[in-house]
Amino acid sequence: MGMVIRPQDRGCDWASTSQSWLDRELATCDFADQRLGRRFRTILEQIGSGVGKTIPLACQDWANTKAAYRFFSNDRISEREILGGHLQSTRDRTKAAHGPILVLHDTTEFSFQRENPKSIGLTHKTTFKRDKTGALRAHTTCGILMHSSLAITTDGLPLGLAAIKFWTRKKFKGTNALKRKINPTRVPIEKKESVRWLQNLRQASELIDDPGRCIHIGDRESDIYELFCLAQILGTHFLVRTCVDRLAGGGDHTIADEMDETGVKGLHRIEVQNKYGNPIEAVLKIKYRRIRVLPPIGKQKRYPGLVLTVIHAQERGRRRGKIEWKLITDLPVRSRQDAIEKLEWYALRWKIEVFHKILKSGCRAEESKLRTAERLVNLISVFCILSWRIFWMTMINRSAPEASPTLALTRMEISVLDKLVKEKDAKQPRRTTLSHYLTKIARLGGYLARANDPPPGNMVIWRGMSRLTDLTLGAIAVRGKCG
Repeated sequence: MGMVIRPQDRGCDWASTSQSWLDRELATCDFADQRLGRRFRTILEQIGSGVGKTIPLACQDWANTKAAYRFFSNDRISEREILGGHLQSTRDRTKAAHGPILVLHDTTEFSFQRENPKSIGLTHKTTFKRDKTGALRAHTTCGILMHSSLAITTDGLPLGLAAIKFWTRKKFKGTNALKRKINPTRVPIEKKESVRWLQNLRQASELIDDPGRCIHIGDRESDIYELFCLAQILGTHFLVRTCVDRLAGGGDHTIADEMDETGVKGLHRIEVQNKYGNPIEAVLKIKYRRIRVLPPIGKQKRYPGLVLTVIHAQERGRRRGKIEWKLITDLPVRSRQDAIEKLEWYALRWKIEVFHKILKSGCRAEESKLRTAERLVNLISVFCILSWRIFWMTMINRSAPEASPTLALTRMEISVLDKLVKEKDAKQPRRTTLSHYLTKIARLGGYLARANDPPPGNMVIWRGMSRLTDLTLGAIAVRGKCG
């Protein structure tokens, strides 16, 4: 069931060597004015060449900085226009890939410090925070929430965003009191914030032509019965971590009752880290069972019962922080190997958290000083494209190391790397694979490339790409002066 990326296959337009990655990502962008499209390309190049820098530092002069600010504040610009080309490129990459597509869903918060938070909005309320006098006070955090859906292969290669949603909250007053009066499970999903899970599932399934290839993966927050039903309607699949002990069978018992009666179907050995960071072996006991699951009592007239598979994986022993996963899926599980495959797919969910980490730590999205939510959303959308590229370059180095370097780099960048980053072993013939050149980029970012070093990570890749951009611009300037 593994997916193989073959850039040389016919039909893989996204791997064309005649286009740069920027050309491919912007090919289908649709702006109200061509001048906006040209400015967007310039901004993407400038911010991409200085990932993590402020807008003035990335733009270098007042004219370009002012143009960038005008772009982000333009009423005709939104995340839809900025990410439109990237979403279509994601669609092309999923077509070129083989096997199932895992769509990872997760929500993250971007927090900002503002004197007037009303122009941005709120995210959550912390219990207490000390003021200048040292007294404890309730504190509401200013910021934006983002629910993103990242398409990846079963090998972990990120193909791009398949759906995204931004929003802020206006108030929190009275919500806890309301929960004491009304059972949340009886409130229609359309009136709750969790409807975002359904919206992104629908958008991602529609973007990818064959929804039957998609397996939507989410954490316990995605354990929503309406999501299960929508996936069945759309003809797509889901694999989520469950936290709700739902009614099962005829309604006289629960899922937990049936799983307690299920025997262990096999063991699975994995490598984990102990509290000291050292690798140790953990043994998981695996159970799985096909169960008829019922909707919440207040929604049984609206939604049908579903036959789903429940998988339990629990680590043997008494190790502190031991693994215990309870998954629910509409995919068939007929053997121990099928169950292990689903566990490995769910284990890839952490990759969307890596994507969010690149947004915050690499692009430093939370350090922006833009004053309104609309402008910040536009800027974060640009960061999403750049974060995907950094993540993609890190993983393509591991997934397709023998691919052509022109898959990720321009010929000028390749030439600069050949001239300025010397070979580790001058006696060996020069290699021309993508992995070789990405290692050179990582060396620009501080990677030592010793024999036993693990593959370079996202941090050294984005540092190396920033340096490579500066070196490439210098090479172009020198070439222009020399004719």
